[in-house]
Amino acid sequence: MPTLVATDLDEARKYYAVTRKRILEVTASLNDEQFRFKPEAGRWSIAEILEHMVIVHGVIFSRFLEQLEQGPAPAPDRDPLVVDALVVEKIPDRSIKVKAPDVIEPTGKIGPADSLTAIFSSHERLERFLESTPGLREHLLDAPPLRIMTEGAYNTMDGYQWALAAVAHDERHVRQILELKEHPGWPAF
Repeated sequence: MPTLVATDLDEARKYYAVTRKRILEVTASLNDEQFRFKPEAGRWSIAEILEHMVIVHGVIFSRFLEQLEQGPAPAPDRDPLVVDALVVEKIPDRSIKVKAPDVIEPTGKIGPADSLTAIFSSHERLERFLESTPGLREHLLDAPPLRIMTEGAYNTMDGYQWALAAVAHDERHVRQILELKEHPGWPAF
């Protein structure tokens, strides 16, 4: 299956729509204190989580999707549907703890409202990318997030999977935000 099929695009659109809705739901009506709440030193606030999501979207575009054509072709026996499923299952899984590399750590330079605007703009850009870029299944790139989440069983993703991974990563952080909101110290309105 070297190219995308209509069901791939439909599945991606649905996944993006559900994830956007979840991001909106978990951030709706939050005040500044809630956006900045940190349960303990070394943990991120919701504002920092959102900024991190923006940074990751930028990295995915600049480092991976722009380099896609340089990647090798997949082996003929590679089943992309297996990897698609792993991306949407494993990357959001909060039971697997991962320390973000310094390059994608939040810096406090982007506020929550600007972060949300940037995230949704990136979702639109990713959708346009999926709809307009031929050959997304024809090249593989190194996939550190999938390697970590599958303990080295899967080390590469194609372009479609990278576009899914950006949103799967967002879902991971939606779950992190929900965890923050359950913390006993969460500031009430």
